[in-house]
Amino acid sequence: MRLTVAAVGRFGGARAKAGPLKAQFDDYAKRIAWPLDVREVEEKRKLPAPELKKREGELLLAAVPKGAVVVALDETGKSLSSAEFAARIGKWRDGGTKDLCFVVGGADGLDKAVLDRAQLTLSFGRLTWPHLLVRVLLAEQLFRAQSILQGHPYHRE
Repeated sequence: MRLTVAAVGRFGGARAKAGPLKAQFDDYAKRIAWPLDVREVEEKRKLPAPELKKREGELLLAAVPKGAVVVALDETGKSLSSAEFAARIGKWRDGGTKDLCFVVGGADGLDKAVLDRAQLTLSFGRLTWPHLLVRVLLAEQLFRAQSILQGHPYHRE
């Protein structure tokens, strides 16, 4: 199974270049055994918020691998425990899912078209998180899910 993170914004941007969030994401990403691809999208034009959200949604959907199971990260989504998250991933893996894509929106969240495309909308709580930090949280939870599925003690440490 291949993993993709399709996200609005760039880790390599002026504010995030070689910063601690990128380093933390990279640390978890290299521990994940599944192939992991990060596809960053960005709309350069200054658009009104509703238009920007729609355009970012189009860019995100274009970044989703064909036939992928899509998990949208959104504050309105389901809150799962780490064990429940791992079980979902295990079920997709064992069911023959080839591509699993996690979608992270920008400052205004995800467009309805992205949420409609998702097989699961997942929340990391009702708090609003910076989108670069969400990537770190996601990478850690993917590594934790892998550890749980392998019976590794990382989850209990």
